[in-house]
Formats: sequence, C-alpha cells, structure tokens
Amino acid sequence: MQIRINGIPVEVSAGESLLDIVRRLGLDSASLKTRPIAADIAGEVFTLNYVPMREKEQGDNLTTFRMRKAIRKGGGEVRLILYGESRGRAIYERTIIYIFFLAMRELFPKAHAKVNYAIGPSLDISVDMEPQFTPDELEQVRLKMREIVEADYPLIRKRLDIDEAIQLFERDGQEDKVRLLKWRQFTYFDVYEHGDYADYFYGEMLPSTGYAKVFDLQFRPGGLFLLRPSEADADVATRYVYMPNLTKVFARSDEWADLMHCRCVADLNDMVENGSVRELIRVNEALHERRFAEIATAIVNRGARAVLIAGPSSSGKTTSANRLATQLRVLGKTPILLSLDDYYIDRSLIEPDENGEIDYEHINMIDVEQFNVDLERLLSGERVEIPHFDFKTGSRVMLGHYVQLADDAMLIIEGLHGLNPQLLTPRIDKKLIFRLYVSALTTLNLDDHNRIPTTDVRLLRRMVRDYETRGATIERTLGMWESVKRGEQRWIFPYQESADEIMNTSLVYELCVLKKHIYPLLRDVDSKSPCYDEVSNIIKFLNYISDAAVEDEIPPTSILREFVGGNTFYR
Repeated sequence: MQIRINGIPVEVSAGESLLDIVRRLGLDSASLKTRPIAADIAGEVFTLNYVPMREKEQGDNLTTFRMRKAIRKGGGEVRLILYGESRGRAIYERTIIYIFFLAMRELFPKAHAKVNYAIGPSLDISVDMEPQFTPDELEQVRLKMREIVEADYPLIRKRLDIDEAIQLFERDGQEDKVRLLKWRQFTYFDVYEHGDYADYFYGEMLPSTGYAKVFDLQFRPGGLFLLRPSEADADVATRYVYMPNLTKVFARSDEWADLMHCRCVADLNDMVENGSVRELIRVNEALHERRFAEIATAIVNRGARAVLIAGPSSSGKTTSANRLATQLRVLGKTPILLSLDDYYIDRSLIEPDENGEIDYEHINMIDVEQFNVDLERLLSGERVEIPHFDFKTGSRVMLGHYVQLADDAMLIIEGLHGLNPQLLTPRIDKKLIFRLYVSALTTLNLDDHNRIPTTDVRLLRRMVRDYETRGATIERTLGMWESVKRGEQRWIFPYQESADEIMNTSLVYELCVLKKHIYPLLRDVDSKSPCYDEVSNIIKFLNYISDAAVEDEIPPTSILREFVGGNTFYR
C-alpha cells in the first residue's frame, strides 16, 4: 500500500507505524523545532504510533491486510505536525505533565499533586505532602523526569471498559478522575500505563517519553512551576519570570472557587444535577460585582482621569467597561466611554508589507499621534470632537461627537492596544491614566491532572457570540481563531503584567450554559469540514459537562450575557 507523507510517496508494510515510516524517510530530527511529533490525517490528529495498515486475518497460509479508516478517508495523505502548531504544543504539554506525574509516583507515591493553570509560559502545580515539598525534592523530581525521558518509554494508549477504568482509578486513589468518569457518556476509556501508574490526558501524546527533552522546573512554596519550551527557541526551556499581577489574580480566583465549592467539572456537574447551580450563579455574579467596585475605588483613589482597558478576544471587555462605568457612577463620577477603534488609520492609506500582507492588528494601524493630541486636550479640559471609524468604508469620519471632561468626568477607553507602551506619548501625564487588563482566566479543571486552557473557554464564548449576534458559522470562527491568537501573543499578552489591575471575567458556571448554546451547532459540523478535528475535540471536552437551563438566573449585566445574549448594556 502506498501513502503520501508531507507529499512524499512511500510504500507501507502491514504493522509499520507512522513513526517507523518517518524515520525510514529521514524526516526525524533532533531539534524540537523541526521534529515531527504527531500526524494530521483527514483533519484529525493521530499519534505517530498509529499504524496505517493492519493484518486483517490469517488462515490457510493466506494473510489479508486492512487499510485503516482514517487513511482511507484522507486518500492516503498524511501531514506531519510540528511543535510550532498549537496542536503540537498541546500534545507536548500533555506529555511533559504525564512524565511529571510518573516521576512523582515513583518518588513520592503518597503525595498529591495538581495542575492548576498556566501563568505566562509556565504551568502552576501544587504539591501536597508531608513533610512539605522542598527545593531538594524538586531537584529529585527534575532528575527523575530526565531519567524517564532518557529511558524513552513508548506511550501506547490502552482501551478499557468504563467500569474497569473507574475501578482502576478508585484503587489508585484518583478520586477526581472517578468522579469525572461517572459523567462520561461512552462505555470505554483510554489510558496510558507504565508500571503501576495509569493516567489519561484527553488528547494525543508524543510517541514516547524521549521526545519530551525540553522542560524545566522552578520551585515555589507549596509546589512548582513546570516550564514549557520557549516561544523564541523551542529547543530551550522557557526562563521562569515572576508575574506578580497574574499570580495575584489566580490566587484570588482560587479563593473564590473554594468559597463556591466548585474547583472542577465534577463539582459543577453535581451542582447542575442537584439544582444548587442557581445559588452558584448568584454568588459568582456577586463576586464579580464586588471586584468591579474594588477596581472603581482604586481608580478614584488614584485620581485617574482616564482608564485604558485591554484584553484578548472574548474576555468581556465591552461589558466590563460598562459595569466599571456603573461603579464609577456610584462613586460620584461621570464616565464617558470611548473606543480606540475610532482612531484606526484610513484603510486607503495603509501600505502592505514586503510580503504583500497587512497586519490590521499592528499598533501602526492606530493614529497614535491624533489619539494623543485628543487625549491631551481632553485631560486639559478642552472640548474635543471624537472621530468615528466606519468599518464599511474603511475610513474615519467626523459625526459631531464632542466630548469635554467636567471635574467629575472620567474617560473609559477600550481597545486592543490599551496596555501597549507605544500608545501614549511622553506628553501624557501617566499619573492620570489607569490601566486595566481584562481576561477570562478560568481555574475550573477537568480533573487534578487536566486543566482547561483559558483560550478554550474564550473560543467557546466567541463561537456562541459570533453565531448568536453575527450569524457566523462554527467553521468561520474556527478559521479565524489561529490568527486571533497570533495577534494576542504579539500585542496583548506581553503587556498584561503592566496593568494596574487585572479583572478575571471567567465564571465557574459558564460552561454549563455555553454548552447548551454551542453543542447542537458543533454536532451539525460535517465530518468533511477542515475544522472537524477541532470540533470533535471540543465535543469530547463538552461531553463531560452537564448543560443547564438556568438563563433566567443570569443577570442582564453579566459578562456571560455579552455572548449568549440579553445584555441590557446593548439595548
């Protein structure tokens, strides 16, 4: 049988894995930047341990062979996935987490470790053990992980009956997985085993532990940071950078989760089942309101006259700006909402780069000089006409919108580049500016070993909003998402720590509401769609979550209303 790997035709023998073929073709590499780590077949991700052709039956000296379904579906075309792709990075992360827990099992079998969330380029992991986890023990874990990598253990998935899997995790003391699996809708469950350790990480893995050479560990009291490959050079582990603002906001979110008794999906599902999710919604929304009030107080105490708000896509920036405005009104201020989008340069004046492309998210797309002229005049008390950018014509127009700041007035300016240091010129008195970063930093996990990336929750929000308010298909939103993420990596995330305050707009209950909106749309995506693999992964994730018909409980000013509809700020 012949298939094509990255366009190269190759004959395949029965029982030969993709990894065997990659090595035979000389496509393997010592560098993580160029080394294939998985495969895309007909739009789906497969481990390199995948076997394209199996022996079907043998008898009377006759052997027949069976081409696998995915290979048939893809017409024999296989594309190799590298670390540089988002799917590749997710595969690599799952594998180094597996290696970490395997090392912990061998060194400290009675310890309880939990992956919490990503803080910048590192994964925050807590370690609960007696006596307390120390830097010396962290060094032992690092050496054991290196040993596991050097041993190059194959990572082969094993399928179990669901009841068998539950019993396995019960014996192993992984109660978090037991609780989650009780919500699983299928009769089987896949695990990776090594010795007496079995686990699963809800997605494909590297073909063996030897592929995960690039990582490092950084001690922190009560746990550690697991450092992933560097964004600049995938062959080097990222350098640990202390991020006090993000650390603080995640710690607050942890406190909220404890207060609401909702730390994982199983907790949320239990609340949906017993009806206490309604109280959860009320408490969660009250915590949000209190936080907006705290930020408003900080702004007034600073004596700021303008608030710059920035954040990644689908973080709820617009609703946050309006809710902040309400709290400023309570404190006797008169907020005026403006948008940086209205300072876009006319599209007709933009020159393509050397590749003939235009990056519409570049800060050079903003007329920074005019924005600063207007802001300086406003802060001086002058009356200023604010432009309006017409996205249909791609040009700025003046519609007679005049603004003047009275003594009690305050500007709230929302925009992609709100935290970018290039936005404000030295003429602006920085003491009069308050920077607010808004993001949905979810701390709800699937289980102790599997976090829910904040990007995934924002994507669900975006898909629901695009469909509900713009009539956009799932495929259209997914098709733009990689470009959206690249823009965030370049223009938002590098400046998040410079904010005066961070507002975490995630809601622990939102997944049970978003699922109700998005699940039917995902199920309707055709298997031939180029987005089918991404859709399938989202469906697999959502299968663990119970949906809830509780929208009558969600306040009309909730962040979630920006996505599911019914937000009274937009009437």
